[in-house]
Amino acid sequence: MNYLIVTNILNWFTEPLRYGFLVQAIWVSAFVGLVCAVLSCYITLKGWSLMGDAISHAVVPGVVIAYAINIPFAIGAFIFGFGATIAIGYIKSNTRLKEDAVIGIVFTGFFAFGLVIITKIPSNIDLFHILFGNVLGISKSDIIQTLISGIITLVIILLRRKDLLLFCFDPNHAKAIGLNTQMMYYTLLSVLALTIVAALQTAGIILVISMLVTPGSIGYLLSDRFDYMLIISVISSVFSCVFGTYVSYHLDVSTGGSIVVLLTLLFVLAMIFAPKYGILVQQLRKHTNQELDELVKH
Repeated sequence: MNYLIVTNILNWFTEPLRYGFLVQAIWVSAFVGLVCAVLSCYITLKGWSLMGDAISHAVVPGVVIAYAINIPFAIGAFIFGFGATIAIGYIKSNTRLKEDAVIGIVFTGFFAFGLVIITKIPSNIDLFHILFGNVLGISKSDIIQTLISGIITLVIILLRRKDLLLFCFDPNHAKAIGLNTQMMYYTLLSVLALTIVAALQTAGIILVISMLVTPGSIGYLLSDRFDYMLIISVISSVFSCVFGTYVSYHLDVSTGGSIVVLLTLLFVLAMIFAPKYGILVQQLRKHTNQELDELVKH
């Protein structure tokens, strides 16, 4: 009986490895998960979840135009993604609108423009794949674009990690010690755009938002130290990407959807059982304080 269980488990893990496209999907997903997890920690500290949402939607017209004129989609996606960040920064600096309103206006405008282009430019672009990814059908050229975008992102973060961390954690202090916060602002936005470009084929425009926010949120719930937060974020993201690809194969469901569902489940577990900030611990602490208050009163 135990032998059969072990054999079935081994078959569950080894069967997908017989297919080259699945092996490729697993390691590409893991790489994208690593890149997203690293940036996710900075995005979480900075509180830029909406900014990731904005840029991910803003790249749609860039992807469509790139495919239409037969250039690498990463070029078009990055141009429009970074263009959206410039637009957000300019409008925010020159109007009395708050950042969340500006983000909402810009990303819906860019996204709608992309939908208009899709309906007017004849192409074989599948909107479903743009929105939700298609890592199982990713081409060699798309893999190269993903690797280049991801590696550039990791290198920039590695070189400027301390400055970026200070900018995300305390921008006023960063400015006070002479750090060019405007440069840091656009550096972080640039790597955010690059990361979204890298993750487009794996998770798509809609689901990449979760990959940029959830891993860092998990790490933030489980640790007060940034180094540990980063490690937890990477482990949870890469695990979800690899295991999610396996699940999508065995259940014949969306790969990007499986990855994000697993990430969300890990977040729920962290939210409930985190040793310091989990809901259970908070409730227990609250109950203990109430009992102590009652004892003091009596």
